[in-house]
Amino acid sequence: MSAASAATAGSEDGNGKVTRVIRVGSRKSQLARIQTDSVAEKLKDLYPEVHTEIVAMATTGDKILDTALSKIGEKSLFTKELENALERNERENPHDAVVLHPKNAGKTLHTLPEKSVIGTSSLRRAAQLKKRFPHLEFKDIRGNLNTRLKKLDEKDDFSAIILAAAGLRRMGWESRVSQLLGPEDCMYAVGQGALAVEVRARDRDILDMVSVLHDPETVLRCVAERAFLRHLEGGCSVPVAVHTEIKDSQLYMTGAVFSLDGSDSIKETMQTSLVMDTQEEEGSSDDPQHVGITARNVSSRDQASAEKLGVDLACLLLSKGAREILTVARQLNDAR
Repeated sequence: MSAASAATAGSEDGNGKVTRVIRVGSRKSQLARIQTDSVAEKLKDLYPEVHTEIVAMATTGDKILDTALSKIGEKSLFTKELENALERNERENPHDAVVLHPKNAGKTLHTLPEKSVIGTSSLRRAAQLKKRFPHLEFKDIRGNLNTRLKKLDEKDDFSAIILAAAGLRRMGWESRVSQLLGPEDCMYAVGQGALAVEVRARDRDILDMVSVLHDPETVLRCVAERAFLRHLEGGCSVPVAVHTEIKDSQLYMTGAVFSLDGSDSIKETMQTSLVMDTQEEEGSSDDPQHVGITARNVSSRDQASAEKLGVDLACLLLSKGAREILTVARQLNDAR
Protein backbone atom coordinates (compact mmCIF):
# COMPACT_ATOMS: atom_id res chain seq x y z
CA MET A 1 0.00 0.00 0.00
CA SER A 2 1.25 3.46 -0.86
CA ALA A 3 0.02 6.83 0.24
CA ALA A 4 -0.18 10.37 -1.02
CA SER A 5 -1.66 13.25 0.95
CA ALA A 6 -3.69 16.05 -0.56
CA ALA A 7 -4.02 19.67 0.49
CA THR A 8 -5.64 22.60 -1.29
CA ALA A 9 -4.86 26.17 -2.17
CA GLY A 10 -5.79 28.81 -4.74
CA SER A 11 -3.78 30.55 -7.44
CA GLU A 12 -4.32 32.91 -10.32
CA ASP A 13 -3.93 31.93 -13.97
CA GLY A 14 -2.63 34.31 -16.64
CA ASN A 15 -5.98 36.09 -16.81
CA GLY A 16 -6.11 36.78 -13.10
CA LYS A 17 -8.71 34.06 -12.50
CA VAL A 18 -8.35 32.03 -9.31
CA THR A 19 -8.04 28.31 -10.01
CA ARG A 20 -8.15 25.35 -7.63
CA VAL A 21 -4.74 23.90 -6.75
CA ILE A 22 -4.40 20.52 -5.06
CA ARG A 23 -0.98 19.88 -3.55
CA VAL A 24 -0.22 16.18 -3.40
CA GLY A 25 2.52 14.95 -1.08
CA SER A 26 4.57 11.94 -2.15
CA ARG A 27 7.67 9.99 -1.19
CA LYS A 28 10.63 10.83 -3.40
CA SER A 29 11.23 7.33 -4.75
CA GLN A 30 10.54 6.64 -8.42
CA LEU A 31 7.80 4.13 -7.61
CA ALA A 32 6.08 6.52 -5.20
CA ARG A 33 6.13 9.26 -7.83
CA ILE A 34 4.71 6.94 -10.48
CA GLN A 35 1.86 5.99 -8.16
CA THR A 36 1.22 9.56 -7.07
CA ASP A 37 1.30 10.82 -10.64
CA SER A 38 -1.24 8.17 -11.66
CA VAL A 39 -3.68 9.47 -9.04
CA ALA A 40 -3.03 13.07 -10.06
CA GLU A 41 -3.67 12.23 -13.72
CA LYS A 42 -6.98 10.58 -12.87
CA LEU A 43 -8.05 13.67 -10.93
CA LYS A 44 -7.07 15.90 -13.86
CA ASP A 45 -9.15 13.78 -16.23
CA LEU A 46 -12.16 13.95 -13.92
CA TYR A 47 -11.76 17.60 -12.94
CA PRO A 48 -10.04 19.56 -15.77
CA GLU A 49 -10.37 22.85 -13.89
CA VAL A 50 -8.16 21.59 -11.07
CA HIS A 51 -4.38 21.96 -11.10
CA THR A 52 -2.31 19.40 -9.17
CA GLU A 53 1.10 20.15 -7.67
CA ILE A 54 3.32 17.26 -6.51
CA VAL A 55 5.34 17.90 -3.34
CA ALA A 56 8.03 15.24 -2.84
CA MET A 57 9.31 14.46 0.66
CA ALA A 58 11.53 11.88 2.35
CA THR A 59 9.99 9.57 4.97
CA THR A 60 11.59 7.84 7.94
CA GLY A 61 11.91 4.60 5.98
CA ASP A 62 13.64 6.43 3.12
CA LYS A 63 16.21 8.05 5.40
CA ILE A 64 17.29 4.97 7.38
CA LEU A 65 18.80 2.56 4.86
CA ASP A 66 21.44 0.79 6.95
CA THR A 67 18.98 -0.88 9.35
CA ALA A 68 16.44 -3.63 8.74
CA LEU A 69 12.88 -2.31 8.64
CA SER A 70 11.90 -4.64 11.47
CA LYS A 71 14.65 -3.19 13.69
CA ILE A 72 13.84 0.51 13.35
CA GLY A 73 11.07 0.21 15.91
CA GLU A 74 8.50 2.54 14.39
CA LYS A 75 5.21 1.95 12.64
CA SER A 76 4.25 3.61 9.33
CA LEU A 77 7.87 4.01 8.32
CA PHE A 78 7.00 5.09 4.79
CA THR A 79 3.76 6.93 5.55
CA LYS A 80 4.32 8.66 8.87
CA GLU A 81 5.23 11.93 7.18
CA LEU A 82 2.24 11.53 4.87
CA GLU A 83 0.03 10.24 7.73
CA ASN A 84 -2.00 7.02 7.63
CA ALA A 85 -3.77 6.15 4.39
CA LEU A 86 -7.48 6.93 4.34
CA GLU A 87 -8.60 6.56 0.73
CA ARG A 88 -7.97 3.68 -1.68
CA ASN A 89 -7.83 3.20 -5.43
CA GLU A 90 -8.27 0.01 -7.43
CA ARG A 91 -5.95 -2.70 -6.17
CA GLU A 92 -3.12 -4.18 -8.17
CA ASN A 93 -2.00 -7.79 -7.86
CA PRO A 94 -1.26 -8.02 -4.12
CA HIS A 95 0.99 -11.07 -4.34
CA ASP A 96 4.76 -11.23 -3.94
CA ALA A 97 7.07 -11.97 -6.85
CA VAL A 98 10.43 -13.71 -7.23
CA VAL A 99 13.08 -11.87 -9.25
CA LEU A 100 15.99 -14.15 -10.10
CA HIS A 101 19.62 -13.29 -10.67
CA PRO A 102 20.24 -13.49 -14.46
CA LYS A 103 22.43 -16.57 -13.94
CA ASN A 104 19.40 -18.42 -12.51
CA ALA A 105 17.06 -17.72 -15.41
CA GLY A 106 14.42 -20.40 -15.77
CA LYS A 107 14.60 -21.58 -12.17
CA THR A 108 12.06 -21.18 -9.34
CA LEU A 109 12.41 -21.13 -5.57
CA HIS A 110 11.73 -24.87 -5.67
CA THR A 111 14.60 -25.58 -8.07
CA LEU A 112 17.26 -23.17 -6.80
CA PRO A 113 20.34 -24.97 -5.43
CA GLU A 114 20.78 -25.73 -1.74
CA LYS A 115 21.85 -22.71 0.36
CA SER A 116 20.90 -20.18 -2.33
CA VAL A 117 20.56 -16.75 -0.70
CA ILE A 118 17.26 -14.93 -1.13
CA GLY A 119 17.03 -11.21 -0.40
CA THR A 120 14.03 -9.72 1.41
CA SER A 121 13.54 -6.96 3.97
CA SER A 122 10.24 -8.45 5.17
CA LEU A 123 9.92 -10.68 8.23
CA ARG A 124 6.57 -11.82 6.86
CA ARG A 125 8.11 -13.07 3.62
CA ALA A 126 11.14 -14.62 5.28
CA ALA A 127 9.11 -16.49 7.92
CA GLN A 128 6.77 -18.07 5.38
CA LEU A 129 9.43 -18.88 2.81
CA LYS A 130 11.81 -20.41 5.37
CA LYS A 131 9.08 -22.88 6.25
CA ARG A 132 8.13 -23.52 2.63
CA PHE A 133 11.67 -23.70 1.23
CA PRO A 134 13.98 -24.96 4.01
CA HIS A 135 16.81 -25.51 1.51
CA LEU A 136 17.16 -21.75 0.97
CA GLU A 137 18.80 -19.03 3.08
CA PHE A 138 17.36 -15.55 3.58
CA LYS A 139 19.21 -12.28 4.01
CA ASP A 140 18.03 -8.71 4.54
CA ILE A 141 18.21 -6.32 1.57
CA ARG A 142 17.30 -2.61 1.73
CA GLY A 143 16.81 0.19 -0.75
CA ASN A 144 14.19 1.16 -3.31
CA LEU A 145 13.34 -1.13 -6.23
CA ASN A 146 16.07 0.30 -8.45
CA THR A 147 18.69 -0.22 -5.74
CA ARG A 148 17.60 -3.77 -4.94
CA LEU A 149 17.58 -4.84 -8.56
CA LYS A 150 21.04 -3.33 -9.04
CA LYS A 151 22.35 -5.23 -6.01
CA LEU A 152 20.86 -8.43 -7.43
CA ASP A 153 22.13 -8.03 -10.99
CA GLU A 154 25.59 -6.58 -10.42
CA LYS A 155 26.75 -8.78 -7.54
CA ASP A 156 26.62 -12.45 -6.61
CA ASP A 157 25.30 -11.86 -3.08
CA PHE A 158 21.77 -13.00 -3.90
CA SER A 159 20.35 -15.75 -6.07
CA ALA A 160 16.97 -14.00 -6.07
CA ILE A 161 15.03 -11.27 -4.29
CA ILE A 162 11.37 -11.08 -3.29
CA LEU A 163 9.41 -7.95 -4.21
CA ALA A 164 5.79 -6.88 -4.45
CA ALA A 165 4.39 -7.71 -7.87
CA ALA A 166 2.42 -4.45 -7.87
CA GLY A 167 5.54 -2.32 -7.54
CA LEU A 168 7.28 -4.12 -10.39
CA ARG A 169 4.28 -3.68 -12.66
CA ARG A 170 3.92 0.02 -11.85
CA MET A 171 7.60 0.52 -12.66
CA GLY A 172 7.15 -1.25 -15.98
CA TRP A 173 9.37 -4.16 -14.93
CA GLU A 174 6.90 -7.02 -15.27
CA SER A 175 9.41 -8.87 -17.46
CA ARG A 176 11.63 -9.30 -14.38
CA VAL A 177 9.00 -11.40 -12.59
CA SER A 178 10.27 -14.99 -12.60
CA GLN A 179 7.61 -16.46 -10.32
CA LEU A 180 4.44 -15.22 -8.64
CA LEU A 181 3.96 -16.55 -5.13
CA GLY A 182 0.44 -17.76 -4.40
CA PRO A 183 -1.03 -17.98 -0.88
CA GLU A 184 0.21 -21.56 -0.53
CA ASP A 185 3.78 -20.22 -0.74
CA CYS A 186 3.54 -16.73 0.74
CA MET A 187 0.47 -14.77 1.81
CA TYR A 188 0.80 -11.05 1.32
CA ALA A 189 0.99 -8.02 3.60
CA VAL A 190 -2.04 -6.07 4.77
CA GLY A 191 -3.01 -3.58 2.07
CA GLN A 192 -0.32 -4.73 -0.37
CA GLY A 193 -1.08 -3.68 -3.94
CA ALA A 194 -3.65 -1.04 -2.94
CA LEU A 195 -3.07 2.67 -3.48
CA ALA A 196 -4.10 5.10 -0.74
CA VAL A 197 -4.68 8.84 -0.74
CA GLU A 198 -4.84 10.76 2.53
CA VAL A 199 -7.17 13.74 2.72
CA ARG A 200 -7.66 16.12 5.66
CA ALA A 201 -11.02 15.41 7.28
CA ARG A 202 -12.11 19.02 6.93
CA ASP A 203 -11.55 18.99 3.15
CA ARG A 204 -14.92 17.43 2.39
CA ASP A 205 -14.88 18.63 -1.22
CA ILE A 206 -11.60 16.81 -1.80
CA LEU A 207 -13.10 13.69 -0.22
CA ASP A 208 -15.92 14.00 -2.75
CA MET A 209 -13.41 14.26 -5.60
CA VAL A 210 -11.31 11.24 -4.66
CA SER A 211 -14.29 9.09 -3.68
CA VAL A 212 -14.96 8.36 -7.35
CA LEU A 213 -11.60 6.57 -7.48
CA HIS A 214 -12.69 3.95 -4.96
CA ASP A 215 -12.94 0.31 -5.96
CA PRO A 216 -15.56 -1.15 -3.55
CA GLU A 217 -14.04 -4.64 -3.41
CA THR A 218 -10.59 -3.24 -2.68
CA VAL A 219 -12.00 -1.04 0.09
CA LEU A 220 -13.78 -3.95 1.78
CA ARG A 221 -10.80 -6.28 1.53
CA CYS A 222 -8.47 -3.63 2.95
CA VAL A 223 -10.87 -2.74 5.77
CA ALA A 224 -10.87 -6.40 6.85
CA GLU A 225 -7.09 -6.68 6.53
CA ARG A 226 -6.36 -3.50 8.48
CA ALA A 227 -8.81 -4.47 11.23
CA PHE A 228 -7.09 -7.86 11.50
CA LEU A 229 -3.63 -6.31 11.82
CA ARG A 230 -4.73 -3.60 14.24
CA HIS A 231 -6.42 -6.05 16.57
CA LEU A 232 -3.31 -8.23 16.56
CA GLU A 233 -1.23 -5.08 17.22
CA GLY A 234 1.05 -6.16 14.40
CA GLY A 235 3.54 -4.22 12.31
CA CYS A 236 6.90 -4.52 10.55
CA SER A 237 8.48 -6.18 13.58
CA VAL A 238 6.30 -9.32 13.46
CA PRO A 239 5.39 -11.76 10.66
CA VAL A 240 1.66 -11.28 9.93
CA ALA A 241 0.13 -12.23 6.58
CA VAL A 242 -3.29 -12.23 4.92
CA HIS A 243 -5.19 -13.35 1.85
CA THR A 244 -8.62 -11.95 0.97
CA GLU A 245 -11.06 -12.37 -1.90
CA ILE A 246 -14.71 -11.67 -2.68
CA LYS A 247 -16.83 -14.30 -4.42
CA ASP A 248 -20.62 -14.43 -4.75
CA SER A 249 -21.13 -11.60 -2.24
CA GLN A 250 -18.96 -13.38 0.32
CA LEU A 251 -15.77 -11.85 1.72
CA TYR A 252 -13.26 -14.59 2.51
CA MET A 253 -10.23 -13.86 4.66
CA THR A 254 -7.28 -16.01 5.64
CA GLY A 255 -4.93 -14.62 8.26
CA ALA A 256 -1.79 -16.02 9.82
CA VAL A 257 0.99 -15.26 12.27
CA PHE A 258 4.43 -16.87 12.18
CA SER A 259 7.52 -17.28 14.30
CA LEU A 260 10.63 -15.66 12.82
CA ASP A 261 11.90 -18.96 11.39
CA GLY A 262 8.45 -20.04 10.24
CA SER A 263 8.52 -23.20 12.35
CA ASP A 264 5.54 -22.11 14.45
CA SER A 265 2.41 -20.63 12.91
CA ILE A 266 -1.34 -20.26 13.28
CA LYS A 267 -3.54 -19.82 10.21
CA GLU A 268 -7.33 -19.66 9.97
CA THR A 269 -9.99 -18.65 7.43
CA MET A 270 -13.34 -16.93 8.01
CA GLN A 271 -15.99 -15.34 5.82
CA THR A 272 -18.87 -12.87 5.98
CA SER A 273 -21.79 -11.96 3.72
CA LEU A 274 -21.88 -8.64 1.85
CA VAL A 275 -24.70 -6.60 0.33
CA MET A 276 -22.36 -4.95 -2.21
CA ASP A 277 -24.70 -1.94 -2.46
CA THR A 278 -22.69 1.09 -3.59
CA GLN A 279 -25.48 3.55 -2.85
CA GLU A 280 -25.12 5.76 0.22
CA GLU A 281 -27.51 4.94 3.04
CA GLU A 282 -30.46 7.28 3.50
CA GLY A 283 -29.88 9.93 6.11
CA SER A 284 -26.11 9.46 6.22
CA SER A 285 -24.62 12.93 6.70
CA ASP A 286 -21.30 12.22 8.37
CA ASP A 287 -18.27 10.25 7.21
CA PRO A 288 -17.86 7.14 9.36
CA GLN A 289 -14.35 5.71 9.25
CA HIS A 290 -13.50 2.06 9.44
CA VAL A 291 -9.87 1.48 10.53
CA GLY A 292 -8.89 4.85 9.08
CA ILE A 293 -10.69 4.47 5.75
CA THR A 294 -13.35 6.88 4.52
CA ALA A 295 -15.22 5.46 1.52
CA ARG A 296 -18.38 7.35 0.63
CA ASN A 297 -19.38 5.17 -2.32
CA VAL A 298 -19.14 1.88 -0.41
CA SER A 299 -21.93 0.56 1.80
CA SER A 300 -21.21 1.45 5.42
CA ARG A 301 -22.91 -1.81 6.42
CA ASP A 302 -20.49 -3.79 4.29
CA GLN A 303 -17.55 -1.84 5.69
CA ALA A 304 -18.73 -2.64 9.22
CA SER A 305 -19.08 -6.31 8.27
CA ALA A 306 -15.56 -6.34 6.79
CA GLU A 307 -14.11 -4.69 9.90
CA LYS A 308 -15.88 -7.20 12.14
CA LEU A 309 -14.52 -10.06 10.03
CA GLY A 310 -10.96 -8.83 10.53
CA VAL A 311 -11.44 -8.42 14.27
CA ASP A 312 -13.16 -11.80 14.63
CA LEU A 313 -10.38 -13.57 12.73
CA ALA A 314 -7.74 -11.86 14.87
CA CYS A 315 -9.62 -12.92 18.02
CA LEU A 316 -9.72 -16.51 16.77
CA LEU A 317 -5.95 -16.53 16.22
CA LEU A 318 -5.34 -14.92 19.60
CA SER A 319 -7.47 -17.59 21.27
CA LYS A 320 -5.21 -20.22 19.69
CA GLY A 321 -1.94 -18.71 20.89
CA ALA A 322 -1.11 -16.00 18.34
CA ARG A 323 -0.14 -13.48 21.03
CA GLU A 324 2.55 -15.80 22.37
CA ILE A 325 3.99 -16.35 18.89
CA LEU A 326 4.06 -12.62 18.17
CA THR A 327 5.56 -11.77 21.56
CA VAL A 328 8.43 -14.21 21.05
CA ALA A 329 8.92 -12.95 17.49
CA ARG A 330 9.22 -9.36 18.73
CA GLN A 331 11.67 -10.36 21.46
CA LEU A 332 13.86 -12.34 19.08
CA ASN A 333 13.79 -9.57 16.50
CA ASP A 334 14.80 -6.99 19.11
CA ALA A 335 17.67 -9.22 20.23
CA ARG A 336 19.12 -9.68 16.73
